[in-house]
Amino acid sequence: MMEKLNLLELPGHLIRRLQQQSTSVFQERMKAEGFDLTSVQFAVLNTLGKGEGLDQASVAKRIAYDRATIGGVIKRLEQKGLVTRTPDDEDRRAFKLNLTEQGKDQLAALQTVVLALQKDILSELSETEAAMLLELMMKAVKSRG
Repeated sequence: MMEKLNLLELPGHLIRRLQQQSTSVFQERMKAEGFDLTSVQFAVLNTLGKGEGLDQASVAKRIAYDRATIGGVIKRLEQKGLVTRTPDDEDRRAFKLNLTEQGKDQLAALQTVVLALQKDILSELSETEAAMLLELMMKAVKSRG
């Protein structure tokens, strides 16, 4: 007879649950603050805020997001007036991405909100426990590239 697994002892299950918790906290806080933005859209804006003129493939790589679906994320940001896409002079198939003035302003406001909600994601942990978990998660992510 096969042994029954306890899902609460499986890292993959717990990571998925924590990701669901993180997404829920992010969406609730964004809505409460009057922003219509997903965590992936925020990651794109934040990445462009650090290095504008990147192409879609570079942004996807930096945020560890699927290259095939990043175009839809960019398109929605463009429709919201937060990002512009301009053809790349060197590669006609690629587009350079830049934040609009509205995108820069919104990113500045979002950064404060996103920093504040981080504690809510791990609200059951002490500061020491949260710091330890963060360190371990970074280690685990680095080990897989």
